[in-house]
Amino acid sequence: MDRDLLMQLLAGDDEASAAALAALRGGATYSVGEGAQPAERHAGVFRRRLRRMRMHGVEPLGLEQAVQLLSEHGRPVRVGMLDSADRTWWFLLFLTEDGSALVACAGIRRLVVGPPL
Repeated sequence: MDRDLLMQLLAGDDEASAAALAALRGGATYSVGEGAQPAERHAGVFRRRLRRMRMHGVEPLGLEQAVQLLSEHGRPVRVGMLDSADRTWWFLLFLTEDGSALVACAGIRRLVVGPPL
């Protein structure tokens, strides 16, 4: 997916999308999967991960809203990941099956920042 197109898709008004857009503008690396999976499957997985994160005192940016949006979407989604240039944040992006719109976005602050893999 083209960086400029992804920046257009992240031009939403929620905090996670705004942070992901700022990271992308700041040189973040990203990837977007080619295939799509049922949104409900992702909602279930990330609902459980959200509970576990909260048990450990981690509050991801926009993940609760992303789970809700995925639950309501009802159609397959493509998943993307974005890693900030300073490696302090990574973002989950959920796009429509054709990649033309952002369904949901969530950000997770890295607790340990290390060298790139």
